Formats: sequence, C-alpha cells, structure tokens
Amino acid sequence: MTVKIAESRDDWAAAAGALDLRNRAFVDGGFVDAISGETFDCVNPATGAVLTRVAACDAADVDVAVAAARRAFEAGVWSRAHPSKRKAVLLKLAALIRENLPELALLETLDTGKPIRDTLATDIPGAAAYVQWFAEAIDKLYDEVAPTAPGNLALVRREPLGVVGAVVPWNFPLDMAVWKCAPALAVGNSVVLKPAEQSPLTALRFAELAHLAGVPAGVLNVLPGFGPTAGKALGLHMDVDCLAFTGSTEVGKLFQIYSGQSNLKQVWLECGGKSPNLVFADCDDLDRAAEMAALGIFYNQGEVCSATSRLLVERSIADAFVAKLAARAGEVRLGDPLDPETTMGALIDERHADRVAGYIDAGKGTARLVRGGNRVTRGASGAFVEPTIFTDVARDAAILREEIFGPVLCVVPFDTEEEAIALANDSIYGLAASVWTANLSRAHRVAERLKVGTVSVNTVDAVSPATPFGGFKQSGFGRDLSLHAFDKFTGLKTTWIKY
Repeated sequence: MTVKIAESRDDWAAAAGALDLRNRAFVDGGFVDAISGETFDCVNPATGAVLTRVAACDAADVDVAVAAARRAFEAGVWSRAHPSKRKAVLLKLAALIRENLPELALLETLDTGKPIRDTLATDIPGAAAYVQWFAEAIDKLYDEVAPTAPGNLALVRREPLGVVGAVVPWNFPLDMAVWKCAPALAVGNSVVLKPAEQSPLTALRFAELAHLAGVPAGVLNVLPGFGPTAGKALGLHMDVDCLAFTGSTEVGKLFQIYSGQSNLKQVWLECGGKSPNLVFADCDDLDRAAEMAALGIFYNQGEVCSATSRLLVERSIADAFVAKLAARAGEVRLGDPLDPETTMGALIDERHADRVAGYIDAGKGTARLVRGGNRVTRGASGAFVEPTIFTDVARDAAILREEIFGPVLCVVPFDTEEEAIALANDSIYGLAASVWTANLSRAHRVAERLKVGTVSVNTVDAVSPATPFGGFKQSGFGRDLSLHAFDKFTGLKTTWIKY
C-alpha cells in the first residue's frame, strides 16, 4: 500500500488501519520467523492497542544472523566493492526513504507515540539525510602515507572491521538505526541490528528498503527481540567485531562487560545525559531563549538523551524567564499523535510513564511545581504526561541529578559565571549543554570549560551530519555522525614496503 501525507487525524487513522506491518526478522536478504517461533506484542503507546506481534529473536537467531553477515563480508560482494558502488546503493536507499516518507512516519508515530508532525518533518527526513551524507562521503576518504626514510614506503589504510552489532533505543528508532548502520555499511561492514523491542517497525522496513536499493543479502540483518536475550547475545558473540550502542548508561556498562567476557570486541557507547542550559542575563533575546528552552526539554516528550533538562538561569532574570517558559509550556498541545495539531504525544509505554510520574511525585515533595505535573489518561492509555517545570530544586534532588527521560524541567538560579559552570559540570553525565549570551568572550570561555561533547550557543541541541555527536563521563565515549563516525567501524592497517 502506498501511504500519502494526510490532512487530518481521521485520514491518518485510516491509513494506519491499511498498513502492511513487517513483523518478522530480516536475515540474509529476507523476512524469517524467530527460530523459537516466539513473538511479542508491539503496542501503540497512545492507545494501548496491539499493532502486531513481532518475532522475538534470541541467541539462536543471533548466531544465524552473524553467520550470514560473516559470509557476506568474507565473500567481498559488499566489503570489497568499489566505494562508488556502495555510494550508489546508499544514495538509492536515501531516495527510497524519501519516497516512503509518509509510511515510515506513520510507522514511527504508531510505534512510539510521537506526533506525526514531528516524524514527517524531522525524524524520517533526517534519516534520509544521514544516509545520503555518509554515502556521499565514502568515496572521498583518503588513506595515508607515513613519513619514512628513503627506500621505504609506509601505507596506512582504513579497513572495515567485519561484523558490526548495533543496538539502538526507542526514542528515535529509525534515526538511531541509521546513525549506526549508514557509516558502518558505507565503509564495507556487515551489520546485525537489534532495534528496541518497543519500536521495531521502522527498522524492519528499513532493512527491506536497503535490500531493494541493492544492499546484498546478509550485509544488513535486523533482529527484533529483548535486551537480555538478543542484545546480550550480540554483546557476547565471539564473531561480532564491534558493538555500537545507544541507550542507558546502565546497559552500556553491561556491553563493556560482555566484550571482556567474549572476544574483546570494540564497544562504542552513547549513553545517558542530564544536559544543562545556561541562560545569562546578557542574553539579548530572552523570548527566543525561552522558546528554545521549552523545545529543548519538551520536544519528543522529553525522551531525548541530550534534552536540556537542567535550566540554570542568572538570578536577576530568573523569575521573568521562568514566567516566559511557563507560558511556552502552556502552548504545548498534548494529544493524539495522529492529529497534525498535536505537539506532544505519548511516552513510549505506561511502564515508562510510571517511572516519569514517580520522579514528578518525588519532586512535588522537595521543589516548587510551576507548571504541569499531571499524568493524563486518553482512552485506554495512561502514557501521557504534561509538560512539567520545577523551581526551588535542592542540589541533591533526584529530579535534578538523575536522567528522567520525560518532559520534566528543573530550574536552578545562579549568581556568577563561575557558579554556573560549576553547577553545569556537577553531573555524572557529559553529553551536551546550551549557553545563552550576547557576549562573545563569555560564549567561548564558558563553552571551553563545560565537560560535554557538544555546546550549543544561543540555540539548543544543535545536530548536523557534519558534526560529531557524543559525550564524556558516563554519557559514553562513542561519536556518531561526521567523518569521525567512520573511526568506529574501521581499523588502521600499515603496509611497510622496502624498495
């Protein structure tokens, strides 16, 4: 079925009812059942309805998929193909993603509860752009010649690692899959992708589109399943050369353990965050800063690893700024994700909503609630949470220190630049930060001292295919996007020739 962009909630619902959902694993070029025959419910968090039952892959399926990936890699049909050939195939894949934009956007919305307006405008177009960027880069990577004495030639070349395992989260299912798969495939690896069990639908369709684009059988495999089964099996597999992971810090640490218990595979982690947003009194557009502060925490229901969930505001403007921010929160339209007017949808599931609501309840006892704070039930689903703002937050409060992964913002005033920097760095995480100031020297000075992977000045959460994304401390150490992403999926080989 061809899905077209709809104008109304009812039209989107009709299109959803007619979808052909891919619900089996994709291995060695085709869809297959899990070896065990087991399945699990794929649930629409906005309604509580079961969308389909999906193959529940486990260690046996991982063995089969890794073997297929290894065969394809050793055969050289992809790994030794000319870079221009891989480029052409990936460019076709990017085009197919764009051609199937409405379908992929609808799948993403049904699977995650995020608004259709966001999946249409941002998520799926972003995935296509990332695939295209890495495709266009791959035939422009040059190897090196090292300086040596006369009569010697030392060549330093990048080689694909082999079989890459990728384990990705549910908050941006297709984008995170592409962030791993596109650079890994571009340089010639084979990939075994495990999407989050909460959101497997776009990854399975992505694999099918990749095959249609010309990615050979076995080069890209997708195994839906659970972390303790399929995910752990990938982490422990003796024939997986690299494991790329985006998700919680807790699970990221497990993958490092699995590497040590198996074959010392490379592990690249992009984990949690509790990103600060520093607003100085010399900011020359507080209305814009408030608008972006709201976007930084309420976009995607706050389910963003780099969400600016700690707002640090210079005391002299704190009250006025919080008032502006509360007004912005009041403009959020919480509702049916299939309604094009909705700006905030459901959290990923009711279990996660329970967790977020627990943090809010704890915050009500230790801080001042300025806005929101309620869980909302719509029909059979209790996975909706209002945009929530707390002030007067204690420095040791859980809502200030722990990653909530929901639409919950903590506001803390500061008096000096030094205090602002200290507050910002007082976290186990180091993924991202924002700074608002009209003072160029302050912008550079503060950015230099923030212990994070990305500092966005006079904006929030700036992301581009051309810039690396990742963090420090317990946010992990992997880098997605940019040419540096190729570093994760290649090894350097020196060939020394005497003549």
